[in-house]
Amino acid sequence: MQELYYKTASELSELLDKKELSAVELTKTVIERTKAVEDRVAAFNSYDEADALKQAEASDLRRAGGKTLGPLDGIPVGIKDVLAVKDQPLTCSSKMLENFVSPYDATCIQKLRSNGAVLWGRLNMDEYAMGSSTENSAFKKTSNPWNLDCVPGGSSGGSAAALAAGEAPLTLGSDTGGSIRQPASYCGVVGLKPTYGRVSRFGLAAFASSLDQVGPMARSVKDAAMLLQGIAGHDERDSTSYRADVPDYLAAMESLKGKKWTLGLPKEYFENVSDESAMKPVQDAIEFYRSLGCEIKEVSLPHTEYAVATYYIIATAEASSNLARYDGIRYTHRAEAFDAKDSVDIYCQSRAEGFGEEVKRRVILGTYVLSSGYYDAYYLKAQKVRTLIRRDFENAFKEVDAILAPTSPSTAFKKGEKTADPLSMYLSDIYTISANLAGIAGLSLPCGYSDGLPVGLQVLGKPFKEEEILAVAQAFESAHDFKNQHPNL
Repeated sequence: MQELYYKTASELSELLDKKELSAVELTKTVIERTKAVEDRVAAFNSYDEADALKQAEASDLRRAGGKTLGPLDGIPVGIKDVLAVKDQPLTCSSKMLENFVSPYDATCIQKLRSNGAVLWGRLNMDEYAMGSSTENSAFKKTSNPWNLDCVPGGSSGGSAAALAAGEAPLTLGSDTGGSIRQPASYCGVVGLKPTYGRVSRFGLAAFASSLDQVGPMARSVKDAAMLLQGIAGHDERDSTSYRADVPDYLAAMESLKGKKWTLGLPKEYFENVSDESAMKPVQDAIEFYRSLGCEIKEVSLPHTEYAVATYYIIATAEASSNLARYDGIRYTHRAEAFDAKDSVDIYCQSRAEGFGEEVKRRVILGTYVLSSGYYDAYYLKAQKVRTLIRRDFENAFKEVDAILAPTSPSTAFKKGEKTADPLSMYLSDIYTISANLAGIAGLSLPCGYSDGLPVGLQVLGKPFKEEEILAVAQAFESAHDFKNQHPNL
């Protein structure tokens, strides 16, 4: 029998509706599970039991009064420590914001509150979402529940590990270059990066504003759709939020069930495979779609080879600008020792102490590519290549409904294996970065194992067609049992 803490959010929602479970009982179960495994997994930076139980009690009162707010009412949702929740710490896993408490809610948090969700804890991440292993956190290193010696991926490593370990039935992550999909792949859960503009970024601490996107992480495709439904929609407080109707995702997925999709395989993603064993489950998944009667077509994304270089120019340039606000003067870490006669020294000392090595590396690189004499050579050229990458996808989507690809070149790697080699670390996102540059939607779901570690299948879709990639993913998930397979902790 499935342990309560490993049930999917949709199963838990049904139990709550039938009054076979209360939100308080569910939240207590999640708290107990977290206390039982957290010393090994280290997914959370902090959590507030009393506040979570208070929210759960309010949910039970609503339900008793016949005023339930929907399927998320009473379901605990873990929050990546990059999203503002009023009166809770917002650290971005950085010493720079170690003592900062948010005075307001992000829009997606407001939406979760209006849907009755129980906001549960602050999940660890790479500092300012810069990393692919959650080893860049200033506070702790999160472990992969499937192998505690391995990383959970990043930067939303805490969000993925908490799901896999049974510490939360749903979590929120953010994805700038694969930070939802790659950890979802490493931890055997579902992660969805919505189309840029689908979910408000208001209240998300910015890393690279033209690439960042908030998205759901879950144990099943249906759960991911349910959470996306709760946070999607236009927001006047985010100038990049797109004014578009939000479909009923679950109804749309139902209407698309059984469709014979035309699915593309980008030939550039399947050349020069470095880990054949990690690619085997992906190939098996492709054959599964073929067996369903879907048409599988080779497509080309010819500018893929420039994606990593382009990403690390644009993302670092935007990070250099966004992180300039953390100066030690207003609300961030301030150095105690500085030259009082030199007004600039307080900035230098505070930023030197507050930022970790990876953040400093990216700020320096971003400042360089924006500097006088290099802007046209690097930043402007990168923006032009970004346009070419987006056009590659536009051309591919003229031929196919969605694209299948691996999420990551390998399974989760050992802790410390890539920390001395930043380029090797950056290349672990090679299959996810292009979707952020193009602004399209992407999803990772479990499709098998290699050496006992989960492997993710990536489904890339047309802009604002999240329901289509959810339906494609559900076709695979419903014929397999990966969502009910869990690590031994």
